[in-house]
Amino acid sequence: MRKIILRSKNVIVISAMAMVFAVSCSTPTQNRQHRYAKSSDGEQISYNVYGKGDTALLFVHGWSCDSRYWREQVPHFAEEYRVITMELAGHGNSGQNRKVYSLDGFAQDVKAVIEAVNPKKVILIGHSFGGEIVASTVKLEQEKVIGIIGVDTLHNLDETFTKEEGYKLIGLDGMKKDFKPAVREFVKQMMGKDVKQKLSNWIINDMSSAPQESAINAIEEYVGAIADKKTINIFREVKVPVICINADLWPTNIEANKRYMMSFDVKIMKGAGHFLMLERPEEFN
Repeated sequence: MRKIILRSKNVIVISAMAMVFAVSCSTPTQNRQHRYAKSSDGEQISYNVYGKGDTALLFVHGWSCDSRYWREQVPHFAEEYRVITMELAGHGNSGQNRKVYSLDGFAQDVKAVIEAVNPKKVILIGHSFGGEIVASTVKLEQEKVIGIIGVDTLHNLDETFTKEEGYKLIGLDGMKKDFKPAVREFVKQMMGKDVKQKLSNWIINDMSSAPQESAINAIEEYVGAIADKKTINIFREVKVPVICINADLWPTNIEANKRYMMSFDVKIMKGAGHFLMLERPEEFN
């Protein structure tokens, strides 16, 4: 998400774990009843659990998305792991009563789900701004989190811009004036060159239909956190390996990230777009 915001120059997954990522393309049960955990501020956080095992894979979606964006990952991984999908406050089936949708608040949402499921160990998987969110969760669950997988995220922790520049580049004023068409244009630029039109339309329509108030506040808070260099401080405290699976729409600055992370590596999917887990699920998994 940080490179998408600029529209410009822009877990433990070690090698052995990456080898487990073979997937089927079926989808999780559509009518599964959601479970709920209570976040630190009392907000109800929706989640689902599939499979079983001591190690859980917890999937955290990106801005204005929800747990459905992991539909191509759930069935296969549930054969060997406990798989958890969730919906951050202001998204999907979770509560929308929060006034400020900050990275710290979202991290508390993830923490609440971890504590509700109570796996022995957990690998956090975050798409887009979910990358910073899962990193923010590590300090809250140091005994359980053993690694982070970022999905088209964390492209360059050295990137510098002011809040005003960031807000202008994402088109924040346009979102505030007329949310739906502004978000549609914002999301269009995230698509891979070979993405299927049906999938592209679904993503664009879905994200532009997100709750406006929470969506605007969340992206405003996120851009502000990057501009204020808060995300760099987050990763200085992360003492677990981080591996990203990124598209090549925007370059990933490996050396810059290594300066702030205990351990960082990246795998690039050439020609993919921002929603690579949906665009090319078999390769991604």
